[in-house]
This record gives sequence, structure tokens and C-alpha cells, in this order.
Amino acid sequence: MSGRTSRKAARVLLPLLLGVVPWIVLGCGSGAKEAGGFQLGGDPLVSADDLPVDVDWMTDEAGEAGIDFFHFNGTTGAFYYPEIMGSGVAVLDYDNDGDLDVYMVQQRVLDGKPLSETIWPPTGPVNDRLYRNDLTVDEAGNRTLRFTDVTEEAGIDSPAFGSGVATGDYDNDGWVDIYITNFESNQLYHNNGDGTFTDVTEMSGTDDERWGSSAAFVDYDGDGWLDLYVCNYVDFRLTNHKECIAVTGAQDYCAPGTYGGVPDSLFRNRGDGTFEDVSLPARISLLPGAGLGVVTGDLSGDGLVDIYVANDQMVNFYWVNQGDGTFKNEALMAGVAVNATGSPESSMGIDAADFDSDGDLDLFMTHLRGETNTLYVNNGNGMFMDQTVEAGLGVGSRPATGFGTTWFDLNNDGWLDLFMANGAVTAQEIADPDDLFSPYREPNQLFLNLGNGMFEEVTDRGGEVFKLTEVSRGAAFGDIDNDGDVDVAFSNNAGPARLLINNIGNRASWVGLRLVQNNAPRDAPGARVAVTVAGRPPLWREVRTVASYCSSNDPRVLVGLGDATTVETIRVEWPRGEAEEWTDVPINQWTTLQQGTGVNAR
Repeated sequence: MSGRTSRKAARVLLPLLLGVVPWIVLGCGSGAKEAGGFQLGGDPLVSADDLPVDVDWMTDEAGEAGIDFFHFNGTTGAFYYPEIMGSGVAVLDYDNDGDLDVYMVQQRVLDGKPLSETIWPPTGPVNDRLYRNDLTVDEAGNRTLRFTDVTEEAGIDSPAFGSGVATGDYDNDGWVDIYITNFESNQLYHNNGDGTFTDVTEMSGTDDERWGSSAAFVDYDGDGWLDLYVCNYVDFRLTNHKECIAVTGAQDYCAPGTYGGVPDSLFRNRGDGTFEDVSLPARISLLPGAGLGVVTGDLSGDGLVDIYVANDQMVNFYWVNQGDGTFKNEALMAGVAVNATGSPESSMGIDAADFDSDGDLDLFMTHLRGETNTLYVNNGNGMFMDQTVEAGLGVGSRPATGFGTTWFDLNNDGWLDLFMANGAVTAQEIADPDDLFSPYREPNQLFLNLGNGMFEEVTDRGGEVFKLTEVSRGAAFGDIDNDGDVDVAFSNNAGPARLLINNIGNRASWVGLRLVQNNAPRDAPGARVAVTVAGRPPLWREVRTVASYCSSNDPRVLVGLGDATTVETIRVEWPRGEAEEWTDVPINQWTTLQQGTGVNAR
């Protein structure tokens, strides 16, 4: 049997042999899984006590750097459901100058009332904003981070009530394009390569008039053109708005089940600037959901790109790519539809990465206050175990409602840590009668990967910015100042944007990679990278922009190396199956690897 066939057979035969529903067995594992040469739950390899204490680990530099975005949700006191869900952020290099720019999604008044009748009248423009990164580095290596608002000159016009943002070069011209999901019609902006964008939504055939949330550019059929997956949330309309009551007895925002779910959409790229809606033939539209987060990657280990959707208060979708243009939802079979107790959760933010260094993609997602965030550990055969409790990620997440999240290496030790952007969606108590959003404010969180499959919450050590209580939503991750560690840009509902600069990661060694395909001058979503240093298993990373909540990340790959002084080999497995290796890549700098310039590894 081929590797792909045997894995698919295992997912089908194992439940039959066990005679039970897979998640009942797999969801209650002991945590004793061999991974990367060590035992999960063994002695910690990392300690928070070893991290620096002379500086805040992360500091907010949004205002100082020129990002003056203030989110406006348009609330007039009617408690329209979209108002509480917030919006996303993208970090992208739209002008190809080598540094990351920032796109912030904005919202507006839903019912047409004048701005003067809103609870918080806007303090700035009521449309999306694009900030150009004008990073400078002097001869001594000192960096000055400065952003310029270029929205108008770039031709960005976004009058809709925004939700999410996805980035990708859909026409293979070497310039990254932008897709915006909205409440009602979405928008596709084509990058003209001269600092401007053109709205090509109608001509491209990518509109969707349902309430969109997260979206992903992904080459699911392997033809070299980026297709588009769009998560649609619930069937809320102003005409079916309902009044709901909080535990406090006051009017509040309703739960998603009040309105019912809708199917997602899949648009296939024809390669001529237009897309075909293949939601039905691909089987994506057969199941209604309440999608808020989406992540793509080869989760099943068969060499094909799969799609995982985080649904709110209902079972999640694990769309396994069948290789013939269709997908099959294997979430229940694989143990990732519900949690270890068999309960669907309020899934919102999502990411996939190899946190335990065993070579496969694991899943992490954020949930509602009172639930836990959830860690699904991949057994390597497309089956997963809920190891949230065993990993130490359960208790600490119960008091918060998580949205934006990702695996990122805070201290560049090679072990992927976790950031959660938190903010409630239903009022718990009235903390400030003059602040309508005070019952929704929560602190964000940091969890450190201890290198043994377990995590320690280190929020209280992260810095002053982690003492803030806000209503955080979309978060985007990338090396915004190009200094060798991962930073975070996130949006706050009815609050200011934050730009968290990492102050400790680049004290360790690192290697930064941009992977460029040879058939198109663009990044290579779906490519897998293995970085090998002496004394430890390969550090696997995957190129993707989609993750988190309604947001888009840095397409480049940054790998922390700890105290390593050299890289032995870098192996790249390209999206169409070719594999190459490099042995001369320098550390502590960014390097572009062009497909076809390495040594063939097959």
C-alpha cells in the first residue's frame, strides 16, 4: 500500500476494529506519547525562569510607530450580533520592500443611523486602513520602526462592515493581493505592483453575500494557482435580529445558535484572473457550519492540503483532501470534531504546527469562557488526541474567551509557544456602568512550551501590556521589525490597535527563510521546511499565512535555534512534491530560498 492509501485505510479501519466512536477512545489519552525522541510529560527541557528579567518580553509600540487605528463597531445600543465579533488584521509585504506592512479591518454602523448616534463615535476614518512599514536600520544596526497610513493613495475603499482579511498572490505576478470578508458582500483587491490596488471582486467571481469571517488562499488542487476558501458564520440579518438577555439581567448579544449556521464557500482559481465556485462539487457546501477560524495544511500526512474549520458552538470540520477535487469531512473519525468529553465547543481562533517536534501538524484552538482552549495532538496517521488537560492548557484558559492565536517561538529556543487574544462575547458582570464594553474586557495570555509536551502560563511575566484588559479579536504574527523574532499585531473591539514587539527572541540564534516557487515569483504556501541542528530532531515548519482569527500572518518562516551556532541542513518539501536541501544557509539573518537552487533530495 502507498503511504497515502495506508493512512486513509487506518482512519477507516481503526474505528471499526475498536467498535466505538474514535473520539471517545482517542480523546482521553494519558499524554504518554513518544515525540521527537522524548516522552511527553517527562522532565521539562525549558523553564520560564531562564527567560530574561531585565526587560518586558513584549511591548506595545503601535502609537509610537504610527499605527493610530481605533476600531469602531458601530454600536447604537441595539446589540446587533456582528458588533461584538470584531475584526481581523494582516501583516503582508504589499510593496515588496522586504518588510511587513499592516492592514487593519474596520467596521461601520449596521442600521444606517448617523455616527453621532453611536455609543462611541469614531475617532478616525470609518474604513479599513493600510499602513506601510518604513523600517530603517542604521550602520550600527539600530532599528527605527515607522508606519505611514497609505490607505487613500493605495486605492483601498472599504465601505462595508468588515470581518476578516486573507492575503496571497492569486495571479502569480509576484505581488500579494488582499481579500476582505464582510457582513454581506466581500471584496478582492488586486495588487497593481505600483503601490495601488484595484477592486476586482465582480470580475473575479469571488463575492459572497453571506456573513464571511476567516478566509484562506490555498492551492488545494496542486495546479500552481491559489484557490480561495471562505468561512461563513451564521445567518444573522437585520431583519431577524433578536433581543437576548445576559446573566446580569440586562440586554446582551445573542449566541450563534440563535441564528443557525450556513455552509462555507470554495472558489477554484482558473488561472486567468477569475474563480469558479466549486463549493457544491467539492462537497464543501453539503454541511452548514458557523465557521470563525480556518487553517490549511497536510494534517492527514498523505501529501495533500487539507482544510480545518473552527465552528462556533458546533462540531468542527476536518476537510480531508481526496485528491480528485473533492473533500470528505473526517472530523469525528479523526477525533477533532468535539473535545475529550464529546462536547462541541465555541471554536474561534485556530492554528496548526508541529509543537512537539515529531514531524506532524498538531491543532490548537481557542474557545469561550467556561470552556477550555483545546489541543489536539496528531498521532502521525491523521488521528488526533485531545491532550488539553495533560498539556496544562485547560485550567488557565477557562476564565477567558479566546480569539486570535498562533504557535510562535517567543524566545527562539525551537519550541513553539502560544499567544491568545482574549475578549468576552457575553456580559458577565457590570464593572463600569459608564463603559458598555466593561463586562467583555479580558487580559490576553502567553503560554510557554516546556519542551516535554506541556505548557506553563507566563502571562504575568510578559510585560505591562499583558496587564491590560481589552476586547481583543484578530491577531496577526510575523517579524515586523526584521530583527529575528515574531511580533504580534492585533485589533481590539471598540479600542486601539496594538503592535507587540518581541524584545527577547533574537537573543537566541535563529534562521529566517522566504521560500519562493520557480513556477511563479511568489511565496509557496503549503511548503514544508525541516531545519536540522546538532543534538535535536528536525524543526518542521510550514509556509502559510492563514491561521488565528479573521487574520493573515507573515508567509516567511522563522525558526528559533536556541544556542546553536550553525544549521546542518535545511530541507524544503515544495507544494508539488519536489524536495531540496541546502547546507550553507547562514543563521541570524533572512535568506530567500528559490526553488531549483538547492540539491535535489529525492
